[in-house]
Amino acid sequence: MQNQWRTKKTLAMYENDIKQSGLKKILGKWSLTSLGVGCIIGAGIFVMTGLAAREYAGPALAISFVIAGLGCAFAALCYAEFASVIPVEGSAYSYSYATMGELFAWIIGWDLIIEYSMASATVAVGWSGYLLKFLALFNVHLPIWIVNDISTSRALIADATTRGTLGELGRRFSSLEIPTLFGNQIGINLPALLVCLVITYILIRGIKAAVNTNMTLVILKVSVILFVIVVGAFFVDTSNWTPFIPAPTLNSQGNMSFGISGILAGAAYVCFAYLGFDAVATQAGEAKNPRKDIPFAILVSLSICTVLYVLVTLVVTGMVKYTDIDITAPIADAFGKFGLSFSVWIISIAAVAGLTSVLLVNILAQSRLFLAMSNDGLLPKKFFGKLHPKFQTPYLGTVITGLVIAVTAGFVPMDIIAKLVNIGTLLAFTMVCVAVMVMRYRDPEVNRPFRVPYLYLIAPLGMVFNLTLMFSLEWENWLRLFIWLAIGLVIYFVYSRHHSVIRKSLVATDKVKNG
Repeated sequence: MQNQWRTKKTLAMYENDIKQSGLKKILGKWSLTSLGVGCIIGAGIFVMTGLAAREYAGPALAISFVIAGLGCAFAALCYAEFASVIPVEGSAYSYSYATMGELFAWIIGWDLIIEYSMASATVAVGWSGYLLKFLALFNVHLPIWIVNDISTSRALIADATTRGTLGELGRRFSSLEIPTLFGNQIGINLPALLVCLVITYILIRGIKAAVNTNMTLVILKVSVILFVIVVGAFFVDTSNWTPFIPAPTLNSQGNMSFGISGILAGAAYVCFAYLGFDAVATQAGEAKNPRKDIPFAILVSLSICTVLYVLVTLVVTGMVKYTDIDITAPIADAFGKFGLSFSVWIISIAAVAGLTSVLLVNILAQSRLFLAMSNDGLLPKKFFGKLHPKFQTPYLGTVITGLVIAVTAGFVPMDIIAKLVNIGTLLAFTMVCVAVMVMRYRDPEVNRPFRVPYLYLIAPLGMVFNLTLMFSLEWENWLRLFIWLAIGLVIYFVYSRHHSVIRKSLVATDKVKNG
């Protein structure tokens, strides 16, 4: 086991990787920033504000967003310093390899695989749901079995039957009949599957096509969010903000909320609206000036999203008393109360665009992580590291990533997928906070274009923040994480450690030294 800790990548090795990279370096700081904003802002801003305000914090949810943004900023600062020192694709995986060795790097890399892939599948299923809502505006409906996996289709029908709302469910779909194939009922979320395949095709065509697509989507959804803020501000009644911090009491779910504890609970809930800034670091291999532009993009994208989240929260809680906010579509409902029904169209378009950009950046990040791991020999390079001769993208890895995500989104229930995402992300954030302190202590003389201020305060705060959120998750999340990591360790000891480029180099060096 001692060799596991010994096998690290030196900074010189990373410099060599940068020189030998075949990726096109075309991303500037604003392109990278758009990727960050594109991955962070999804449909959550149009949904999460309702439940969090009504059940946890009231108008003080704006403070919750500030606290959550600050907590994520601790980890973001650590990512920024690493990106300025080790500007390569791989994100937390590469940072762990340089500081804590190959085994830790593999664990984090394996953890990030489930994070990005399951996050992408979750987003694809959400995208399908918002697409259906958008089509419904034109009175277009599809059969239940072609827009839901079989488990979800059965659950929807069973629940509607129990509640006596089967007629209402029937109005959402053109048919509730579920066909059979070889005697078994079938169901597939076809829109979710297809959008994954379309995004995969765009990514194969090249990073420029992907960035241009993302930039268009980001401009669209940010424009709509600004529309919500500016127009909604004219309908704000400041009396709805009183009391700004409601007195502690039981919410409708029977839990103690509001007051200071409610603000903190709200921060834990909305923290997941910020996840995604780490995906920027996976694009370092394609950045023009990664040492400066990656830190810039990480911090600026996080700041932009925090400001937008806070302003949207203030507008929504100002338009409608927090006790009356609709938890399923808070923004659309708030505008609807003032007769602004056209806003439903605009918000629906923004939600679809928002989720599309999140999906694009997540699949992009996953394929670049595979590229980094295959370059180190921990995954087969012929599958995950081979670049397209024309587009200079890791096309086979992108195809594999896209197909797995598409199949998962098409056939696996969303609640199972989603529970695999958050804990993996928080684990990666925690490890980066640890790793940046290790590198600062071990290699203090290394040039750091960006340095975390007050590192030995910021990094521990980041660890505490993310570990607290991890321990707030249900035990099933931990069980799935341990099972996934156990599978990863088997693969590492059976395949990866025997094909490790660094390990082979160390063995060869030892043979020379020992004669």
